[in-house]
Amino acid sequence: MKKLLNSAAVALLLTGASAYANESVLTETAKPEQWAIQTGDYANQRYSELDQITRDNVGDLRVAWTFSTGVLRGHEGGPLVVDNIMYVHTPFPNNIFALDLNDNGKILWRHTPQQDPEVIAVMCCDTVNRGVAYADGMILSHQADTTLVALDAKTGEEKWSIKTGDPSVGETNTATVLPVGDKVIVGVSGGEYGVRGRVTAYNLADGTEAWKAYSVGPDEEMLVNPETTMSLGKPVGADSSLNSWEGDQWKIGGGTTWGWFSYDPDLNLVYYGTGNPSTWNPSQRPGDNKWSMTIMARDADTGEAKWFYQKTPHDEWDYDGVNENILVDQEIDGEMRKLLVNFDRNGFGYTLDRETGELLVAEKYDPAVNWATEVVMDKESDQYGRPQVVAEYSTSQNGEDTNTTGVCPAALGSKDQQPASYSPKTGLFYVPTNHVCMDYEPFRVAYTAGQPYVGATLSMYPAPDSHGGMGNFIAWDATAGEIKWSLPEQFSVWSGALATAGDVVFYGTLEGYLKAVDAETGEELYSFKTPSGIIGNTMTYEHDGKQYIAVLSGVGGWAGIGLAAGLTNPNDGLGAVGGYAALSDYTELGGQLTVFELPGDGNATAQPASMGQPAGEGAADAPAAAPMEEEAPAEGATNG
Repeated sequence: MKKLLNSAAVALLLTGASAYANESVLTETAKPEQWAIQTGDYANQRYSELDQITRDNVGDLRVAWTFSTGVLRGHEGGPLVVDNIMYVHTPFPNNIFALDLNDNGKILWRHTPQQDPEVIAVMCCDTVNRGVAYADGMILSHQADTTLVALDAKTGEEKWSIKTGDPSVGETNTATVLPVGDKVIVGVSGGEYGVRGRVTAYNLADGTEAWKAYSVGPDEEMLVNPETTMSLGKPVGADSSLNSWEGDQWKIGGGTTWGWFSYDPDLNLVYYGTGNPSTWNPSQRPGDNKWSMTIMARDADTGEAKWFYQKTPHDEWDYDGVNENILVDQEIDGEMRKLLVNFDRNGFGYTLDRETGELLVAEKYDPAVNWATEVVMDKESDQYGRPQVVAEYSTSQNGEDTNTTGVCPAALGSKDQQPASYSPKTGLFYVPTNHVCMDYEPFRVAYTAGQPYVGATLSMYPAPDSHGGMGNFIAWDATAGEIKWSLPEQFSVWSGALATAGDVVFYGTLEGYLKAVDAETGEELYSFKTPSGIIGNTMTYEHDGKQYIAVLSGVGGWAGIGLAAGLTNPNDGLGAVGGYAALSDYTELGGQLTVFELPGDGNATAQPASMGQPAGEGAADAPAAAPMEEEAPAEGATNG
């Protein structure tokens, strides 16, 4: 088992350029026995150095203990572990529990905020929340009603709180936050209500605002310098966003920021993505609609934009660009590069230089993707960096009140917010994906503050001529843009992945299975059915010398909205209800944390488990874990 970092090693992390980072976050995330922020570390790798659980003994896992959250609806995100205390959060009303790992999970304190239930009506796709963060001895929570609160980590006492948005105009929150330096950075949800996206930095000491950067609009409000903010190697120029919208449409133009944040302490840059432009009817907003659907890199101290890359100009399919950006150092063309890897909703896996924003790789990570043929990589072309849209699947070209059929992926993307993981041992990324297509009919809609501003009717279904399921769990080579192996799943994989030094990768399924697979081959090694569908993110920690695996179950989110909200109309849930109707045959609502262990103490050889089951025992309806062979695209990638 890996040894914990000693004090000298931690001190090294806190010197030099890393001094920009929050020292408490660096210190606590450097301890592999802990899980101190939702992403595992600033780089969003979701990798653990713990290696007590291995490919050889993971089949012996058993349930160690469980904890009921007492809340229904979708449980996204995961628990934190800091200083032998586990912090568990819930969906709305965003309760928080502090559990003492030294005393059988005794509840040290609970935080039960009183929020106006009317906020539920303006939350797009379930009442999810992606978890709390830790910094400077505080637990930070951004509630559904956009209240940002700082609590004493030991006592639960409120240190300060601030309102970051206005639910009466559709502004809500579902995301976690990112503590950096002496600030905490937050986003906003509400693209389906015409909310204008932004990120805001608040001072950790007292919650006062430090800076605010909008996704679209005038340069000064976006914190853009027209001469030094770059896109694909060139300055963006003056009014780059305003010039890409018609009239004042940008004021209700979306680009919300409800995804994940990453941070490079050496470059002092924060990375995140912006969501879809509003409305979903592309005919009402001609132009590229910059800078929606964009990866943004900003100075953490000032918020000034360093570079942008817009993945889906003039979005016509609701392919929000908010998915996580994973920071790694890998070799490309014989040169070590500081990379950023992004698996976008639009079905393309991107690899960029995270210092300059140079686009290095853009390839499909699901061969079913058909809305575009490719992303142009020729730097001399006027199409450089742009996806080449197929007219048959263009909802803009087909026009209003026309049902464009067979578009792949569906609006929920080849991957939604469920975060991928990365193993520095294999050099591979492990990606939970959706394998879903849609029919999409846009219609004209008027904007009214606080009312839905969608303008499209959708229906979703499994990708045709494939394995029949709605998901895959894949291993991806980001330097080559190739799938190494792919595991088919009956439903979308809506759970965040975890890679470990024990050569095991963990993820959950919508039916409720926690699965463990071999990091090299994808062979399924373990499967256990939890009480409800898993849309939470698997994490690991160590206590008293023993490694544990933990995951929240509680079906919901966009894919599970039919179950979570009791919807039956196939077109409800923005088209997801009909596509996932069969999910109710496999699971039911219920929020629970399940914690797994090996038998014996932390140093003992594992004995056969009495709880849980190795792969193949009781894993009903779980497709076989094997590389796919149909639909093979060029260069050997497979993902049918």
